[in-house]
Formats: sequence, C-alpha cells, structure tokens
Amino acid sequence: MAGKRKSSIPGVSIRQLVDEIPEGCSTPDFKQKPVTLALPEGKNAIFRAVVCGEPRPDVHWQSTKGDLSNSSKYQISSAPGREEHVLQINKLTGEDSDLYRCTALNAYGEATCSVRLTVIEVGFRKNRKRQKEPQEGRAPPPTPDKKTESEQVWQLLMTADRKDYEKICMQYGIVDFRGMLRKLQEMKKKQEDRMAQYVNAIANLRHIKVTKEGVATFNLELDLKELESKIYLYKDGEMIPYGVDNQTKHCLRRLGKRYHFQIQDLRPEDAGLYQVMVEDAVVFSTELEPSAIPPRVVVPLAEARCEERGDAVFECTLSNPCPNATWHFQHRPLRLSDKYEVFVSPDGLTHRLVVKGASCSDMGLYSLNTGLHASSAWLVVEGGKDKGPQTTDTDYRHLGSRRDTQEGRSDVYGQAQDATQSPRSRYKPGPGCSSSEARGSMDHFSQGLTDTEVQLGEAAILSCTLSSDLGPGTWFKDGVKLTAQDGVIFEQDGLTHRLILTHVEGTQAGRYTFVAGRQHSEASLTVQDPPTIAPDVTEKLREPLVFKAGKPVTVKIPFQSRLPVQAAWRKDGKEVAGSNHKGIQLALGDGYTRLCLPSVCRKDSGRYSVRLKSEGGCVEAEFTLQVIDKPRPPQGPLEVQACHRAGVCLRWLPPRDDGGQVIQHYVVERRQAGRSTWLKVGEPPPDSTSFTDVIVEQGRKYAFRVRAVTSEGAGDALESEEVLIAPEALPGPPSAPAILSASSQSITLTWGAPQGPGSTHILGYLVEKRKKGSSTWMAVNEQPVSERRYTVVDLRQGCQYEFRVMAVTLSGPGEPGPPSDAVFARDPMRPPGPVRDLQVTDTSDTSITVSWMVPDAQDADEAQGYIVELCGSDSHQWSPCHMGTVPGTIFTAKGLRPQEGYFVRVTAVNDGGRSPAMSLDTLVHAMPATVCPRFLMDSSTKDTLMVRVGDSIRVPVPFEAAPMPEVTWLKDGLPLPKRSVTTVKDGLTQLLIPVASLSDCGRYTVRLRNLHGKEATYSFFISVAACPQAPGSIYLQENVPGTVTVQWEPSPDEAQGTPLHYTVLMRSSSHGSWHEVADYVRTNRFTLLGVLPGHEYHFRVLAKNELGASKPSDTSQPWCIPKQRDRFSVKSPTYREPDLSQKPRFLVGLRAHLLPQGCECRMTCAVQGSPQPQVTWFKNDQSLDSNPAMYSTDLLGVCSLIIPSVSPKDSGEYKAVAKNPLGQAISTATLIPSPFIKVNNTCP
Repeated sequence: MAGKRKSSIPGVSIRQLVDEIPEGCSTPDFKQKPVTLALPEGKNAIFRAVVCGEPRPDVHWQSTKGDLSNSSKYQISSAPGREEHVLQINKLTGEDSDLYRCTALNAYGEATCSVRLTVIEVGFRKNRKRQKEPQEGRAPPPTPDKKTESEQVWQLLMTADRKDYEKICMQYGIVDFRGMLRKLQEMKKKQEDRMAQYVNAIANLRHIKVTKEGVATFNLELDLKELESKIYLYKDGEMIPYGVDNQTKHCLRRLGKRYHFQIQDLRPEDAGLYQVMVEDAVVFSTELEPSAIPPRVVVPLAEARCEERGDAVFECTLSNPCPNATWHFQHRPLRLSDKYEVFVSPDGLTHRLVVKGASCSDMGLYSLNTGLHASSAWLVVEGGKDKGPQTTDTDYRHLGSRRDTQEGRSDVYGQAQDATQSPRSRYKPGPGCSSSEARGSMDHFSQGLTDTEVQLGEAAILSCTLSSDLGPGTWFKDGVKLTAQDGVIFEQDGLTHRLILTHVEGTQAGRYTFVAGRQHSEASLTVQDPPTIAPDVTEKLREPLVFKAGKPVTVKIPFQSRLPVQAAWRKDGKEVAGSNHKGIQLALGDGYTRLCLPSVCRKDSGRYSVRLKSEGGCVEAEFTLQVIDKPRPPQGPLEVQACHRAGVCLRWLPPRDDGGQVIQHYVVERRQAGRSTWLKVGEPPPDSTSFTDVIVEQGRKYAFRVRAVTSEGAGDALESEEVLIAPEALPGPPSAPAILSASSQSITLTWGAPQGPGSTHILGYLVEKRKKGSSTWMAVNEQPVSERRYTVVDLRQGCQYEFRVMAVTLSGPGEPGPPSDAVFARDPMRPPGPVRDLQVTDTSDTSITVSWMVPDAQDADEAQGYIVELCGSDSHQWSPCHMGTVPGTIFTAKGLRPQEGYFVRVTAVNDGGRSPAMSLDTLVHAMPATVCPRFLMDSSTKDTLMVRVGDSIRVPVPFEAAPMPEVTWLKDGLPLPKRSVTTVKDGLTQLLIPVASLSDCGRYTVRLRNLHGKEATYSFFISVAACPQAPGSIYLQENVPGTVTVQWEPSPDEAQGTPLHYTVLMRSSSHGSWHEVADYVRTNRFTLLGVLPGHEYHFRVLAKNELGASKPSDTSQPWCIPKQRDRFSVKSPTYREPDLSQKPRFLVGLRAHLLPQGCECRMTCAVQGSPQPQVTWFKNDQSLDSNPAMYSTDLLGVCSLIIPSVSPKDSGEYKAVAKNPLGQAISTATLIPSPFIKVNNTCP
C-alpha cells in the first residue's frame, strides 16, 4: 500500500508512491546517511550518503535557504557504479549554517533525511549584524545584539566556571581552545595582581539569573582592603548608575561582605555583559543573555468589534518568542475548540486569536498571558443597526476597573477597529474630526476633543460639542471617572461640554475621555514641565573649575524633573560621546547627570555644556574646565654655537604651551660626553631665550638641555646633540723610544721629533713608563724636557719596562707615541757555562731524544735557553733542530732519516752570550732501542681458569719487547686448534675461543722470540666443565630407631672423576618449606636424627661443583613412623540454664500530643518482655485494629501508631496494651488536635 514506511536508519523517512512493488524492486533507502558537522570558517564541508534501491534512485541535495546551483560553491558528485553520493561545500562562511536535505527518488518511492551544518565563525564575528527587511503585518525583528568586544569576552571567561568554557567559546567563535587557556591564565595573573591593590579576597561568585518576578540578580562576596573604595557597575563597557533601594532600575544592596545586585523592569536592551569594578580593577563579569529576558508586549491587543455571527480577530506582538503564551477569556484559560483559532508567526513574535461566529455570550475581556506580562482587550458584538447593546456609565466604570496594570495593556476607551485589520492600522481621529467617524457609528460629535499642551500651573480647558443631545455625559481620566473631588470643574452649555482645570499639576497629565450614551471622544493633556537646576548649582558653575593634569574629574549636576530626561553633553560646541577612546564616562541617574574624566590633560580644557531635555521642555547649564600642567619643552631646535675664547652660546624659543601658568624662569643643564650626570649651569629669566656657558674645556664634547619652570614645576627638556668644543692644533706623536743603555740603576732613552701640524713650537716632551704586561702608564718627568734624550731612574732591579713619549705645546700635550721594546732594569749578564751530563734517552727510526743538566753557575750567569744542533755522519756542518731556544733540559729531534748516524751538541745561551758547546763523543743512529721480551704479569693473574661449557674464553696476555717479537700459542705443547683465534697488537696478545667445550681443557703456552733469539714463555691451565648431573634414586631406611638413613645413587659425573659433593634438603609435614640438613657430603648416604613419630618427611638431593648445582632428585614416598595414640575420655560439664521469662513492661511510655490539624501524628513506645508480648492499640477503650484511618508498626519492641492526617475526630485517649502469658502492661496518652492552625506539612 502507498504511504509512509519505516527505515532501518534513524532519521530517514521513506514514502511509497505505488500500491504494489514488483518482485525484485524496492523503494529507495539509506545505508549510510550524512552526519552533522560543526566546522570553522574557511574549511570545506563534505556530506556523504550511501543509498540503495531498485531501480537505482536519483539523489538530489537541497537546503532551506535555496538551491545549490552555484557550482563553485557547491560540488555534487557520485562515483559511477557506486552507491555513494557526495555534497562538498567550499570555503565555509557564516551564511552556510543551514539544514541540508538529501532525497533519493525512484519510480516506487522516495527516501529523505536531513543534516545540519554549523559554521563556527572565527574570532568574535559570531554576533555580527545581518540586516533583514521586516515583513509586512509583523513586528520588526529585535535589534541584533551589539558586537561583544574581545576584551569583554575575556573578562567573562575569567569569572566563569571551567565547565562553561566550552559553551562560551562556541558562543563567541573561539576555536583555539588551548591558546585560550594559556592567554586566560596570563590574564588571570595580571587581574589578580591588579585586584590585590584593593581586595583581600573574593568568593561565592553567583552569575546573573532571572527570577520568576522578572528581576535579574547576581551577587558576590568582597573583602575590601579599604571600605571607602568605590564600586562601579558597567554594562558593555559603559558605566551605569545604581541605587540602594528597589525604586531604581539598578540596585546594589550590601550586607557585610555580601554585595547583591538587582536589575528591575527587564527589557531587551538590558542584555549584555555586566562588570563590577573596585576603583579601576575588574573583579567580576557576568552576561545577561537575550534569551533569559522575559518577553514583553510590543504591540498590545486592541478592542475588537464585529457583527453578530461574524469573526473577531485579536493580534499581539511580543519582544521575544514565547512558546508558553496562553489566551484567556474573562481571566480564565481559553479552551481551544472549533470556535477559536490560534496562530503564531514563524518568528514566534506575533500571536493571533480568531473568534469565529461571535455571539453576545462571547463578549468580554480577552487577554494574552506570557507569564510576567499580559495584554488585554474587550470584544464588543453588535446585534444590529438599530438594536445593539447600550453601554451605560456603569459599563464603562466596569471596564475601567479591568485595566491591566502590567505593560502591554490596551486603553479601555481606545479607538475601535475592524476585526480584519492589523493592530498597526488603527485609525486615530485628528483635531476637529468626530469620534463617531472613527468608529463608523451613526451618532457623532460635531467637534471632538483635541490634544492639548499646557505649562505647569496654568489653566487648561478640554471641550467637545455633540451633534445631538445624548444626556449629561461623563468625564474619564485614564479610564477612571472624574468627580468634583478631583479638583476639576464640569461645564455644559447646550451641546457643548467642558472640563476645566484651573491650576494644572503634573499628575493631571494623561488621556481624557468624554462619554455620552454610546459615543465617546478622547484626547491627551500634556503638561509642559521642563527639568530645573538649582540656582546655587548654576552659581557654582560660573567659576572655572581648575584641576591638575592626571587627576580624575567628576562633574555632577543635580536636577529635578517629573518626566524622563535625556542629557546631551558638549565641549566647545562638539558633542561628547561616553565610553570613547579617551575614557570619558557619562551617566544619567535619578535626579542627576554626571561627567567623569578618569585622567584629565591640557586638551580637556574648554567650555562644557549639558542640555537636559524632556517632554516638558529643556534646560542648559555651562561651566569652564581649566587643566593646569607642567609646561611643554621649549621649541627647538636648541642652537649651540661655540664662541672663540668665550664659551658656548645657546638659543631656543618659548614653549608652545606653558601649562596654564606663567613661566618663572628657565633651567640650563650641561652633560659631558661619556658621563650620565647633568650639571645645572644657569637660570635665565623668562623673557630671555639665550644663554652663554663659559665654563667649558676645549677639545671635549658636551650636550645641553633647557627646561621651562612654572609654579607646577619644571617641564620636559629640549635637548641638543653632543657638540665638540674645537681646540687649537695639537702636536703629533713622537717615534718609539730606542734603548741606548740599561743597568740596574737606570735606562737611557732617545726618540725622534713628531711630524705634522702643531709640531713646530714644541715646548718639551713627557716620558711615561709601565711594567711589561701592565696597562697602566706612569709619568716619569713632571716637567717637559727639551732634549730628545732622557735617562730614567727610580727603577726596580730585575723588572722589565716599556717606555713612550708625548710632545707638549701651548695647546697642551699631544698624543703619546708607540711604546719601546721591553727592557730589563739590570746590569749586563755573563755568558752561561757549558751544559752537563748530555746523554741519549731514546731513539726511533725518525727521532733522537737527548737530555742534559743546567750549567754550573759558579763562574757564569744562569742560562735563559738552549740550542740543540745535529751533524750528519757524511757532513761537516752543524744545523739547529728548532727555531729560537729550548727552555727545558730535554729535547726530541724529529724527521730524521732511518738508520742514519748523527752527531749531537747542545749550547746554553742568555743575554750575555753563548756557552761553549757540549757534544756527544759517539755517533747516534736513528733506530729503535732493543728490549728483551718479557711478560707483564702481576699478582692478580691466575694460572688456572675455570670455564663453563658453552661460554666464550678470552685470555689477554700483556708483554714488553722491542722490536716486535714472534708470538706463538701452544696447547699441551701442540699448535692450537683452528677454532681458537689469537691476536697480537701493541704489546698485547689474546686467545679467543667463541664457544668452550670439554675438549678445550688443557695447558696453554705463549712463547715470545725476538730477532736475537731471546725467548720468554708463559703457561696457564684452562678447565672446562659443566653443571653436574642429578643423582639417582633415593632410598630410605631405619637402621636405628628414631633415625632415618637417606641413600642415593651417585651422579654419572662422579664416575668420570669430576670433583663434586652433595647437598641434602628436607621438609616435613610440620614445616612446608625445604631446608638444608647437610652440605658438602662426599659419600652417597646421610642419616637424619630426631625423627618424630607421626610426621611425614620428604628428602631431596643435589649434586654440586664449582660451576653450580644439578637438578634435584626427590623421594617418591615420604618417610613416616606410625604414632601410638593413648586412650582418653571426655567428661561434659553440667550447668543450669537461667529462666529469662519476664512479664511485659514499658521501657518508654506514650506521651501526650498537641498537633495542628492535617499534620501526621506518630505515637511511639518501647516494650520489653519474654516471650515477646503482643501490643494492641485502643482509643477511648475501643480497639483500633479495624480502623482504616490509622495503622501500627512493631519493630524489635518499638511500637508506633501512625495517623497520617490529624482531624478533630481523632482527639481522645489512646492506650497501648502489651500481653504475654506472664501478664500485661498498659501505657496511655492523649491526642489534642489544635483548631487554630491548619497546615499541610508533616509534623513531628
């Protein structure tokens, strides 16, 4: 049958299009449906669907916003022969968030499924505005929320719970969660440091919540360091005023350390981020979301009129969607039926009620209730042209008493409208038009009431003229009937009716209505009541307000106004905007307006004005703000000019801004190049902008700066660049001094004259000295010497000195010349004596090493170095083996020809000359020295090695020989097997056997032989063994009573002569673990003493050698000696069982009860007795066993009588009777229900 079918995949809808499906065919279905995606902007979204069906279905993709025909944006593909279909959306944007539908269709049916795509907008663009055109006949959509600044979002995260981080990040489009956590941690540390200036602790943060009464609340606990610290409330970065009682919209209540904030009369514009600040530190942030604000009535219900059996329409528009809104008729919920139709617009804002076939019984008050707000209007059903219900004064009074006190109420006497019209198309009669024309009725006013404006305290007259006499008529104000006691005068002159107000007050403004018969006319009376500012405030504002720069300035202007006031601030004729980049904050509270400048500067000086405007008029106040500050720096550039032999001349211009004070003087300071200290050099008067500094040195660089000084202090400085005070030409450097002579008492120097400009008129020369290695030069002569030769005295004997010279002219000393060569202050040295004990210590193929002793110092000075020379056997010329001298007494001559013979000699040298050369008498050949072979063994070397079978054998043998000898390895006097490996390298030979076996046992010998036939041998023994095999069977026998002899078959290794021993282990039934009873047993038997009868003994034997133990051999049966048991008898004791019988008694008796009606009563007592007594309950001596209104319980002697709901008939005397065969016990109590209190809660 055609219709809907169920798919095996959840979320897939299948509709069959034909009644019968042929065999082998089927309707489309999904094997795999697309999955919901949430991706950031810029990514590509891919939906995959796998469909099936016979014949193969066609697949179509759609979205709720339109088609997917843009091929560059949407790519739809499917692989040939496959059932998979793909939709790819490229470069996602916020507009791509939508519901996408996939439909598979063939000749027999269709299958559909939907999937949602959510695009996470990057950054804080999630709440960007999207302009939409309002639909006709529907309330415009609410204004999009302001774009939340990133700083406010971070403030919200810092005070939010960790469980809410993900929600906030998704809401504001933060995709880098880890980065958010890192930045949040840094910001929290900075905020805590800032809060620590004003707050000791903050706790119990409660984020904003909306109560059932429509009040938003949030609270926190603050421990302030100073109770005088100011607390501010900000919304979306703008400071908002608050009061301390419920009469203001924003209220702060403080109880100890608890601060409780309230926001009354919530509106959509109240949504946003709220922040609490202590001074300038943010301590708490919370967000009021638009969805949390209860919906309000934007367009209320209007009175509806219709003919009998016609349709009446009521329509109301809300500020927010409200799915729980309900319709009421005569204050009772409306029961939906065929008579009523209820419609809700797609955006959930507009609600419409249609009353079909209205009759007189449908007349009454209809209302739409959203929970906190409601809107009501009257339905009038007209019976006919001439016959219709007449509304009397009583009816209007009745209607007036039904006025809705909540927002969104409709005027009781509002203009009537056609039931088919929209509430927005309501007709309002203008001045001079009759109200009957507006209502479309037959009777009308020849002149209706007109809107009137009057100043406060003046007289006002409201007048209208009827076209026919309809009676005296009645006057109403805002739906309330007026009388003479209301301070008004009623006049009637024929068909003209007047209402006179002799002295209009502010409370008399409102909507006035005149009613005559069924006709009425209405108009508004507006009382002009402009805001007023107290004269003393105006008088104070005439004087300029003077503040220092950097200080906060708050100007609060109080005023009085009955009507709402708007404040507009201006500075020098330009509008001042609050919360701008300068930090200006504007506030408007109840009876005051405030301008706050957190930190003023000179630019904030000027003429300020505030204009207070209301519906009753406007008033303006002006004041002058003067900000004083330190003066600005003088205008530059600072000119610096060197005057010949008169110092330095400085020039500048006065500062552009003197800070609002008169300049008292200037301060001139100077700093030498390379230093950080500024020196004060003068204070020119304010009318002088030049100064001359005469205390300067030529040839040095200086920097200058100038400040202006007022009564507020010195301003910033105008600074110059570093300037060089040019000196006269100085002489050049002389040449490096030459040493003419040196002794222990003096050193004589000579040098050449300098060259270049300034070197013509030289007055003399200055000589400086320093020790070698030092960086400090010391003057030798205080007065210049005219000659270019000088003898330096005052020297320390034995020290090495350097000297330099500088020329002196009238301009001063010039640059010093280069230093001289280092020279010792000592007498001339004698040549050293010849070296002693010259000998050869080592030779090789390419080198010869010689050593010697220092010369004898008796008749000569010590040597400062040595010269080593060689002479070949085929040459007669000596040549040195090195550059310079040799400092030590040993030297190796390298790079020689092998086997070549050389003569060697050594000469000692010092500053006094050379010593006689000392040479060797014999020819020395460049060849290695001969060393007899020998083994380098110590006490740790073992002659016998024990190795386990299968292990590797590695035996290193060190030796010494020169030249390298021939190394031979032998085993038992024969060459080594092939499986043994030997190596020789750098005085070490090694034997390696990778895997040891029993055949490797034997004595090994190493033999060394050199070219001269000298030999050396070393022998050691290697023993290769394995762990022994397990012993054979074990036999047990008792040769001596009380003992057991353990005998076993020997291990097979014992027959091969391998040294081993045995270990015997035993465990008994009294000790479950094995323990050793004998070790190092060389025989095959062992006797155990002290065997106890009745115990079972198990034995284990192991064979051991140096390499380890064998596997154990265990006894097959335990050894046990039977135990003879003695006969015994048992005598049971006799005792008398006590009698525990006891007659009943009450441990805890009943007590009287005085309880409110409707409360639960529970009478309890405790009974004891043996046997267990049975408890029966009585009321006034009547058994309660069959009373269904109460019941009893008995739990381990604790008995209770429960009356679920106490009533007056339950009063009386109650008795509990406990019985058993030994007797009975009785406990009584009285129950008195209280007639004055009635509660529904359970009472104890």
